[in-house]
Amino acid sequence: MAEPPGPVLVVIPTYEEADNLGPTLARLHASVPEADVLVVDDASPDGTGRLADSLADADERVRVLHRPAKSGLGAAYLAGFGHALRGEHQVVVEMDADGSHAPEDLPALLHAIDDADVVLGSRYVPGGRVVNWPAHRKLLSRGGNLYSRLALGVPIRDITGGYRVYRRQVLEELHLDSVSSQGYCFQVDMAWRAVQAGFRVREVAITFTERTRGASKMNGSIVAEALWKVTCWGAAARFSRQLPPDPVDPLAEDPVRA
Repeated sequence: MAEPPGPVLVVIPTYEEADNLGPTLARLHASVPEADVLVVDDASPDGTGRLADSLADADERVRVLHRPAKSGLGAAYLAGFGHALRGEHQVVVEMDADGSHAPEDLPALLHAIDDADVVLGSRYVPGGRVVNWPAHRKLLSRGGNLYSRLALGVPIRDITGGYRVYRRQVLEELHLDSVSSQGYCFQVDMAWRAVQAGFRVREVAITFTERTRGASKMNGSIVAEALWKVTCWGAAARFSRQLPPDPVDPLAEDPVRA
């Protein structure tokens, strides 16, 4: 496998993932031993943050960012991206803590960044799979992706997926301070911005497996937000083509516990 273009940071947001975090990190470091990890915990009441601290104490590759309250997946990732931009990592990965994103797929995603700027782990390209999802979840996911692809006019088949790899330059240039989307919509927003900015976006097949422990954070309000924003973005792209505001300041305060 080709080496990624610099140190790798895997950002893992957590909220009530005490049962899943340890096994996920063990599998991750078995697959990519050199990767650093930033756990971004939103004050989980089940003790996930304390567990993350103990894992960080035992492994110098793991750090923890504690946030005061649950404020959404998008905000957690943006906090993690800000941390990455203040350090020396050249490649930043999005990964769920619940085991749905197989760490064993990460080497292939990192290999693909060699000739791309953003690599999307895709359930809906040849070789991609979804395991243990009920029919209504499959329908919702495929329908959301189809609508987003048509509304935005992009050829991405899995624009809502959350297993991703970014080159540092992408995060430096994507105006992160203007991103307010959450959950399902956050992933569409980031991919759409990358396409609009002219970055090379590539999809690589992954196997997505529904969590076996804990509860999904997906709900109807997240999907409704996504559909509304995608509609607005598609209309703006066709009729106004307005540019986003100035980029994020990478030097903001960063309360990370080593």
